[in-house]
Amino acid sequence: MSNLSERLQRLWPKDWPLQPIPPLSWSAQRPTYRDAKPSIINAALARSQRRPTGNWYAFAASRAVRVDHPLGIAVAGVELVAWRNQQRQLQVGPRSCPHLGADLATGTVHRGTLICRWHGLALDSDGCQFGWRPLPSHDDGVLAWVRLDSAGAEQPLDKPVIADRPTGQTLSAVVSLVGSCEPRDIIANRLDPWHGAWFHPYSFTRLEVLATPTDDDDRFVVAVTFRMGRFGVPVIAEFTCPQARTVVMRIIEGEGWGSVVETHATPIGLGDDGHPRTAVIEATIAQSSRSGFARARQAATLIQPVMRYAATRLWRDDLAYAERRYQLRAGQLPDLL
Repeated sequence: MSNLSERLQRLWPKDWPLQPIPPLSWSAQRPTYRDAKPSIINAALARSQRRPTGNWYAFAASRAVRVDHPLGIAVAGVELVAWRNQQRQLQVGPRSCPHLGADLATGTVHRGTLICRWHGLALDSDGCQFGWRPLPSHDDGVLAWVRLDSAGAEQPLDKPVIADRPTGQTLSAVVSLVGSCEPRDIIANRLDPWHGAWFHPYSFTRLEVLATPTDDDDRFVVAVTFRMGRFGVPVIAEFTCPQARTVVMRIIEGEGWGSVVETHATPIGLGDDGHPRTAVIEATIAQSSRSGFARARQAATLIQPVMRYAATRLWRDDLAYAERRYQLRAGQLPDLL
C-alpha cells in the first residue's frame, strides 16, 4: 500500500458509509474454491426447489405494462398479452385472438379494453363470447405476475409468494435478461456467493461467507463490500429463497439496511435450438435512513438507469455461469477426449 493510501485509510472517518478500498490485485485474493462446496450449493438448491410457487410467474416490471398499448410476453411456453384497464389494474390473457388467432400484442387499448386489429373484437376482464378469459394476475407495485395453473401444476395460491420488502420511501429498478438455461440454473448461481469477488471484481470485494444454509436456518450470510472505483460500501447481507424460482438478497447490517435485491427466474419456453430459455427478472428495492436518500429519490430518473446498468452488467456475466451449468447437466458440451 502506498503512503498516500495508508494515510487515507488512517484519516478516513470510520462511520462514513463509503470507505477507501486498499489496493489488491485480482489474483492476490484468497481462493474460495475450497469453501464453495458443491454439496452445500446443491443442498440449498434442492431445498429451494421444494418451496411452493403457487403457479405464479413474475414476467415484467410493473411500469412495463402500460394503459395505452398491450405487452406481448411468453411464460412457460404460453403466449400472453398484458395491459391495464381504466383503473390501471393489470390484465393478462392468452395472446391469440379467439376469433382467428391474431396476435393481440399488436392490438390497441381503448378505455381499458383490448381491441384486436384484425376485426375489432373487444376483450376485457369479462372475457368475450368466444370463450376467451383473462388469467389471474397480480401487480405488487414493482413487478407484474401471472398465474398459470396448467404450466405450474402446483396447488394454486391466491397471490404470489413475495418476501418482505422495505416500506416507506424506496427507490426501485428492474432489469430483465434472457439466457439459455433452466430456472434452477439461475437460482444455483445466486446460491453460490463465493464467486462474487472473483467473477465480478468490478462490483464486489472483501467478500466472506459468514454462514451457510442448514435445515434449521436456510440462508447464506455474507460480508461484502460493494465497490465504487477505489471506494466501497461494506455491508452484511443474507440470501434466502422464499419460493422455488426466487432468491432474495437482503442487507441486514450496514448502509441501506433492509434494502433487497429480488432475483426471479421465469421460464419462457424452448428456443429454436430446442433448448430452454429463462428470463432473469431482477428487482432492486433500496432504502436508506440518511437524509440524502430523499434527494436521491427526487433524482430517480437519473439514478435508476445507473442501477439498471449495474444489474445488467452483473447478469451478463452470471448468465454465462448459469448457461454453462445447464450445458454441463444437459450434456451439450462436446467430448474432447
